[in-house]
Amino acid sequence: MSPALSPAVETALAAAARGRSLDRAAGVALIDARPADWPAVRTAAAAARDRGKGRIVTYSRKVFLPLTNLCRDDCGYCVFKRDPGQAGARTMELDEVLEVCGAGARLGCKEALLSLGDKPEARFPEHRAWLRHRGYRSTMDYVLAVSRAIVEETPLLPHANPGLMSERDLRALRETNVSVGLMLETTSERLAATGGPHDRAPDKLPRRRLATLEAAGRVGIAFTTGLLIGIGETRAERVDTLLAIRAIHERHGHVQEVIVQNFRAKPGIAMAGHPEPALDELERTVAAARLLLGPAMNVQAPPNLSPGTYATLYGAGLNDWGGVSPLTIDYINPEAPWPHLAALAARTTETGGRLRERLALYPEFVGRPGFVPAALRARVDACVDRTGLVADAVTLATG
Repeated sequence: MSPALSPAVETALAAAARGRSLDRAAGVALIDARPADWPAVRTAAAAARDRGKGRIVTYSRKVFLPLTNLCRDDCGYCVFKRDPGQAGARTMELDEVLEVCGAGARLGCKEALLSLGDKPEARFPEHRAWLRHRGYRSTMDYVLAVSRAIVEETPLLPHANPGLMSERDLRALRETNVSVGLMLETTSERLAATGGPHDRAPDKLPRRRLATLEAAGRVGIAFTTGLLIGIGETRAERVDTLLAIRAIHERHGHVQEVIVQNFRAKPGIAMAGHPEPALDELERTVAAARLLLGPAMNVQAPPNLSPGTYATLYGAGLNDWGGVSPLTIDYINPEAPWPHLAALAARTTETGGRLRERLALYPEFVGRPGFVPAALRARVDACVDRTGLVADAVTLATG
């Protein structure tokens, strides 16, 4: 006989089963569920995923383009960022970007992920000079030029992650990017206090990142965001972050996926000695994301950051593995190799799911008026079947 559920968990799960929107108290009860309650929470999260997504688990085949690793922020957990003059500091030239995109296209990639530091020209005169020498006023101008070149000279679809963006930036990006992204990470102002992971990171202030999410909604561009867990936040603060994302999405309907990313300790970072979150914390947060955001939301956790945990994360309500590259490494987490696509398909099948390739634009947005740039409509339509996903016949053809 199963033990009785705690009253708070029972009430929250009953509300979720009836399709009701859960409040903060319910979210905290679920993410903080005692061990005896956890199987019921996990089952409810998986059931919600099945109602909204079935058993399909998606991924995007991409090239990862570290456009520049210069950044004006100094986050305690970042190994990507470099300052001018440091070993490894660099900004990719346009011809290099196009060469990588061409190689990725030959391997079946369809997404060009542009990842870069936040507004490095605001801090480094060397980068301002680099931009001026090539005819650009800002890093965003360069991102726009790179995006246009990718569209004009390769078959790939850009997805830019350039940090904070204004409404004007987003309107410009919308012409060549099928989607854009910005990790909210956390709504905890506390983590920006002296000694916190965001102490020296002005672009990580929650109100600034929330403003970008809101602006993307007004513009009507498909948006990727998410949480970074294990950097000192509490479980309740994770719930607050999820609810902030939900509130903005309810106003605009533009959030296409929410990533639950776990902190990884690395040599050389300020938080090198900080403990990584346990798998239980990742599992709890994925389940909370599913139950708070509902069956229709796409919930992702990167497989290269938690190898061997496919069944656990799938069972907690996940339905996407994120971008996986057969060509380029994960420059944000270079110690964590991507899984081979054939292995990812096999592991997904073992969990009870079925792997399908998607674009950088989720299928829900492929057919929605206004979300595909006019210049990219034919390209998007040529990539997908009637479900909005890449056809099964080519999913693993070059994996």
